[in-house]
Amino acid sequence: MEAAFKLARYHTKRQHVIAFHGAFHGRTLGSLSLTASRSSHRAHFGPLIPGVHHVPYGFCHRCPYQLKHPSCGIECIGVLEKVLFRYEVRPEEVAAIFVEPIQGEGGYVVPPPEYLPMLQELCRKHGILLVLDEIQSGFGRTGKIFACEHWGIEPDILCAAKGIASGMPLGAMIARDEVSTWARGTHGSTFGGNPVACAAALATIALLEEGLVKNAAVVGGFLKDKLTALRPRHSEISDVRGLGLMIGVEFERSDGSHAPDAKLRDRVMQKCFEKGLLLLSCGESTLRFCPPLIVTEGQAATAVQLFEAAVAEAR
Repeated sequence: MEAAFKLARYHTKRQHVIAFHGAFHGRTLGSLSLTASRSSHRAHFGPLIPGVHHVPYGFCHRCPYQLKHPSCGIECIGVLEKVLFRYEVRPEEVAAIFVEPIQGEGGYVVPPPEYLPMLQELCRKHGILLVLDEIQSGFGRTGKIFACEHWGIEPDILCAAKGIASGMPLGAMIARDEVSTWARGTHGSTFGGNPVACAAALATIALLEEGLVKNAAVVGGFLKDKLTALRPRHSEISDVRGLGLMIGVEFERSDGSHAPDAKLRDRVMQKCFEKGLLLLSCGESTLRFCPPLIVTEGQAATAVQLFEAAVAEAR
């Protein structure tokens, strides 16, 4: 992410960038300046990098504008032109827009189908680089090599890590030829190109191409259907969303307020742990299902059974 931030400024000769509420891009100073998933991540590290603007992400289940899709007209994109570019920064001063195609720490949020194509169109209109953070969603996780493929998006810069080398420490910043214009020596890394990590990445890519991407799509669809089927029996489950094996289950209070219920979410997570099912929280009140891409339908069915029992006990 640091490399993408630097390249965006270097190539465009512009200083400002845009990111989203709920985003998590990292903890080093540049990526932390883009991050806005929790204020605790940023506390006591200021001043952060100037010129970073944040706007709400396309989260239909809890729309920040209190609108309904599709009658909303995708206001979460329209606000960039109507508000941000009018009152805060001119578009010709913006180097890049940084976005997760599916928000991770923000709650496993899948945006509406028009969202990313409209964002790409906005970037092309104003000569702004579109930078996709696929660190969590890339390398087969969503049933495609990269999540942006679900919407036919072609970013100017793409960042990948995590699944790229099956746990070995490796990350990649991938840019178009016409964007990667910096001179030799402008950017570098002490540990970049580690041969063992690169060998792990090549082996990982081979496994993905041999069937793990397809498995993520098939088993992910099965798992999502099983989780969705729990909703009629458990009113505290307010939403099940995701693509492939990147699925979030959100909890809400049962008092009719539809408010997020983080305490219940945490109790369910603990109960799952006690039953041998490891889940991780994200967003205000969401649990994420992100199993290894080798998971089988039988294992997924067992996970759902354990999860439902945990929900019942945590009430």
